[in-house]
Amino acid sequence: MSYVSSPLLTSPTPAWRERLLMVLAGCVALAWIGRSAYIQLIRPDFYQEEGEKRYNHHQTLPANRGRILDRHGNMLAGSVAVPSIWVDPKEFVATSAERKKLALALQISLEELNRKVKDDESRFAWLKRFVDPAVAEQVLALRIRGVGQRREFQRSYPEGESAAHVVGFTNADDRGQEGIELAFEKHLVGTHGSRLVIKDRTGRTVEDGGEVVEPVDGQDVHLSIDSKIQFFAYQRVRQAVQEHKAQSGSVVVLDAKSGEVLALANYPSYDPLEKQHRTGAQIRNRALTDIFEPGSTIKPLVVGWALETKRVTPQTPINSSPGSMVVGGVPIRDSHPNGYLSVQQVIQKSSNVGTVRMAMQMTPKELWELYAQLGIGHRPNIEFPGAVTGRLRAYKTWRPIEQATMSYGYGLSVSLFQLAQAYTVFANDGELIPLSVLHQEKPKTGYRIFSPQTTSEVLTMLEMVTSPGGTATKAQTAGYSVGGKTGTAKKNEGRGYASNRYRAWFVGLAPVRHPRIVVAVMVDEPSAGVFYGGEVAAPVFSQVAGQTLRILGVPPDLEVKNQVLALRPDVSLQQESLR
Repeated sequence: MSYVSSPLLTSPTPAWRERLLMVLAGCVALAWIGRSAYIQLIRPDFYQEEGEKRYNHHQTLPANRGRILDRHGNMLAGSVAVPSIWVDPKEFVATSAERKKLALALQISLEELNRKVKDDESRFAWLKRFVDPAVAEQVLALRIRGVGQRREFQRSYPEGESAAHVVGFTNADDRGQEGIELAFEKHLVGTHGSRLVIKDRTGRTVEDGGEVVEPVDGQDVHLSIDSKIQFFAYQRVRQAVQEHKAQSGSVVVLDAKSGEVLALANYPSYDPLEKQHRTGAQIRNRALTDIFEPGSTIKPLVVGWALETKRVTPQTPINSSPGSMVVGGVPIRDSHPNGYLSVQQVIQKSSNVGTVRMAMQMTPKELWELYAQLGIGHRPNIEFPGAVTGRLRAYKTWRPIEQATMSYGYGLSVSLFQLAQAYTVFANDGELIPLSVLHQEKPKTGYRIFSPQTTSEVLTMLEMVTSPGGTATKAQTAGYSVGGKTGTAKKNEGRGYASNRYRAWFVGLAPVRHPRIVVAVMVDEPSAGVFYGGEVAAPVFSQVAGQTLRILGVPPDLEVKNQVLALRPDVSLQQESLR
């Protein structure tokens, strides 16, 4: 039987089958028409957006973080554009050999690489941030699918560890973590821009979308710091700490007229770029965060108030014999019995007994108000994080012995920064000057505490401290007159004081008759045989003050030959009184 005569072909097709096929075809057509209408007429925006997500990408245009500059415009912190390498784990395809080459180029372990590319649900992961441009070129030359580079900004700190405690540092996302970087985060950080680009399915940019939002760079911050003075102060305090086998040291240098901070140096320090080696002890800005009992450096302020209230004159005799006295059953001693001393000599020889005799003529409230006006017990009003308040207890709780010890620096606590600010009263005819770490166009208004006459009388006493017979002859600076006060105090240990652990410091002004700068130096726990402020801290003051005045262009006010005798090493040094 032939094919054409097959009964299957000659039998008629049921009509219902034809109708069913037509109905099915019509339903399919209606479904496609309905779907098309839904996509194109009802929800076109949604599907247009979803489609664009597949190939349109907004590429971040990073903003440049603002610079941190010193008073002369020298850069203390700035940003440098560097490449970072990223991976799209979902698109990542590489042979075992290519993975080894990639890990070797980035100097990471193969295990770390495999861990970062393992998450195929993620579309982005950093392989390594902030790499050398040569490394980035080497990586891109491997042409591994899913691996790309992005430009980021990395901070640069030209002054390194010498200015680390001032400028601070940022984290990997370029956000401030310490110092000025943290304090002025809102000024320094910019606003990132974006650019619309078209990418293929492998993540490669194939076309510019044309839509660009330009980034807005952060603002620069101009500090009052002088980078040269800062560097020199850091070198000198580092040398002192190492020479005297101390735990740490700090230096604060102030412009006595404007209140600007010219230098703020601490040792030990750190490299802001060496993140893995930073410790809490290194990053702590000790000049602002550490508090201590100021010891004898507080005495000129107490004597200044005794002069201001006319209780004494510079020549008033004070009986310090026999070198000790008892207050509230507690003995107070001088390092040497001195008999009768003038008020000037009380400061020159740093007599505890002489200072207490003047302080006990004051009421507790009176002495408390003096300290409070000088900023003790109050947080310094400065644009810097971490500055502490110090400690000054309410005067109503003072016992007589506490009032006595507070007059020579025990029982209250200050930071070195607070102590330096307190001494600005002697540089500005008795006015306490507000301090600033920002460059000021004109000086701020001060707050009067002493009269110009009192200030002049105290300056004479501070100059006597650095003259033969005083406790700080090593503070003298060739070509310049100087004045200041030493301090040496035992460190707290439990409920008492250690027998062989000390802090040594010196706070002074120069030139002493027309002060331009205040310099405060503190060395913590010198352990190389000497520990008095006049021997440990005063030489640092001498070096820093002399160099600072020369950098500022202040003309010498003394002939060097007049200082030869005073600077001779065989001239006796009066030791100050401890507790």
